[in-house]
Amino acid sequence: MKEDPLLIFAVPTPGLDRKALREFARRLQQELAGGRPFCCRITTDREVRGLNRRFLGEDRVTDVLSFPSGDGIGSLGDIAIAYPCARRQAREMGHSADTELRVLLLHGVLHLLGYDHESDAGQMRRAERKWRLRLGLPHGLIDRAGRRGARP
Repeated sequence: MKEDPLLIFAVPTPGLDRKALREFARRLQQELAGGRPFCCRITTDREVRGLNRRFLGEDRVTDVLSFPSGDGIGSLGDIAIAYPCARRQAREMGHSADTELRVLLLHGVLHLLGYDHESDAGQMRRAERKWRLRLGLPHGLIDRAGRRGARP
């Protein structure tokens, strides 16, 4: 029996459809990740900032972080999403927090699969765009950052 992706809700998420988000994560696992599971922790800005500082040396909150397992078997790795940051971005983009979490999950899974928008000559941008369209999602993080001139 295949292991499902694990979503851990470490913060209250009033109004969020957790069941639908879990279904979306299963779809990513099946259609994008080749059946390999992953873990996603939906947590505070503070926790994600601490992870960003500890593992990437950047003392700032970010929306999503990915930690690939690197072993090629078993779990793809772990994703951390800053829920308050995701809610702010959803308001700025004019869509729901549910939609923003899907955009962030897609971005995170692509990183777990080895894509890196900072060094791959547009491969991740193209993959994110392809999957975003297939999954019915609005602008992805890389496209947004390009329009704002910021780094995702």
